[in-house]
Amino acid sequence: MQDSTLNLLPPDIDLETKIVLKQLARSHRALAELKGFADTMPNKNILINAITINEAKDSSEIENIITTHDELFKAMSQFNYNNPAAKEVVNYRTALWKGYELVKANKIMTTNMIIEIQQDIEKNRAGIRKLPGTVLQNQTTGEVVYTPPSGEQEILELMSNLEKYLNDDYDAVDPLVKLAVVHYQFESIHPFYDGNGRTGRIINVLYLVLKELLDSPILYLSKYIIRNKTAYYRLLQEVRTKKGWEEWVLFILDGIEQTAEETLLLVKKINAVVDKTAENIKESLPRVYSKELVELLFYEFYTKTAYIETGLSVSRKTAAGYLTALEDAGFLTSQKIGKERIYLNKRLFDVVQEAGS
Repeated sequence: MQDSTLNLLPPDIDLETKIVLKQLARSHRALAELKGFADTMPNKNILINAITINEAKDSSEIENIITTHDELFKAMSQFNYNNPAAKEVVNYRTALWKGYELVKANKIMTTNMIIEIQQDIEKNRAGIRKLPGTVLQNQTTGEVVYTPPSGEQEILELMSNLEKYLNDDYDAVDPLVKLAVVHYQFESIHPFYDGNGRTGRIINVLYLVLKELLDSPILYLSKYIIRNKTAYYRLLQEVRTKKGWEEWVLFILDGIEQTAEETLLLVKKINAVVDKTAENIKESLPRVYSKELVELLFYEFYTKTAYIETGLSVSRKTAAGYLTALEDAGFLTSQKIGKERIYLNKRLFDVVQEAGS
């Protein structure tokens, strides 16, 4: 078992080895291509909402919180929907948005912001761990593999050091390499009683936004981690036990490259579906069509009469008429959830669901 001694950052080792620099070039190229294409899309919210729902689902799945897109649709559209796993996933997405808005507004990432994100995930205010007894175990054998630092003061000192490393580029190390270091350090500090993994994965994408490698929070490593879960935990542990930084950094950089390529394909599919739907509505329902209406239909993969009424500044009767016409023409499918009629954008739902499977 590894003890709780955790070195301050930066690591006392050359992180930018020859093999790392080669992979770094590929990772940056894939990320730049994704950023470039996403920047051409007129409405970023369409993209962010569609992609973050899969991230929320995948990141929660790593923690054995399993749900389906159908359940998520119901939990998102109905406040009192009773599915704890789906609610947890929706909470994660809320936390992600909160973090994104904080980073964009403040141009910095602080410990307090990280605490706010975790509070949104867990819906409690327990904050930084104060009680001893937290251990990380092998999920299969139950063996204790690592005891993180304990005591609020020690954890806060480590978080303060991490905050400085996140925001100050005093060591001139490439930000994608630093992201690998930040992720390792945060998961090893393990500052909260619960939600550390999900908070850490949100920090990853917020760091890319902070360093202006992405404008929107649309690149997530969760699916890559699910596919390579055994390697992920092994390599994390080998940094602790063997100072295995090179292999860990390469693993994260490879994840960035693969995920950027996959996300670019999804972004292009979403863009194509938006354009095709706009074209089809314009042809078949010219009196209903407007650019603003199409954007509202793609803001989430569901909509309600109230959203159209507010978004287009039309009467409730007109909004309901638009949605009925769109459903009759096959653009939407509706169902009654509770007292409300919810309209599902099946085209967007199918693209998001396929990417998340």
